Amino acid sequence: MALVNHPDALLVKNYIAGEEQALAVLIERHQSKIYGFIYSKIGDRDVADDVFQDTFIKVIKTLKSNAYNEEGKFLPWVMRIAHNLVVDHFRKVKKMPMQRETEEYSIFSFMSDDSLNIEGRIITNQVENDLQRLLEELPADQKEVLLMRMYQDMSFKEIAESTGVSINTALGRMRYALMNLRKVIEKNQIILTN
Repeated sequence: MALVNHPDALLVKNYIAGEEQALAVLIERHQSKIYGFIYSKIGDRDVADDVFQDTFIKVIKTLKSNAYNEEGKFLPWVMRIAHNLVVDHFRKVKKMPMQRETEEYSIFSFMSDDSLNIEGRIITNQVENDLQRLLEELPADQKEVLLMRMYQDMSFKEIAESTGVSINTALGRMRYALMNLRKVIEKNQIILTN
């Protein structure tokens, strides 16, 4: 099968052009990584199977509607879809209906201590330190806009007034700051999650 050696971008292009087998190759190629990510977050095989299927249903819909913007980033794009669906799953689970205590169900089986243990604090500190180092690599104008937006919760109008530039310039600086951060994160393979 010649498709196996094709890069992701070409397989996506072929699938959009109507070659169904190209998607099968993409799924086969990335299945273990995507499914492993979903299962590591959810921990329930049945739910993980559902989220995995939902991920590829969304991938197919996006590709078929020509809404996919090919930048050679197929796997990170699919992982982002999977991540969003995992988050959606936990949002739905949080809205669980009220349950009465029975022999099979006890509220104590669902209670947990959300406070960070020592390992969690160390990881959080490491993520914060990595993020600070990344911010130092940004040009000063991009760093300033990003800090005002993310840490001071300022609107782009407020940022524009504060820095003496137009709103479009402030938006542009934010966009370039995020693009530059993404490049540095990918280049150094930094993981900013705990």
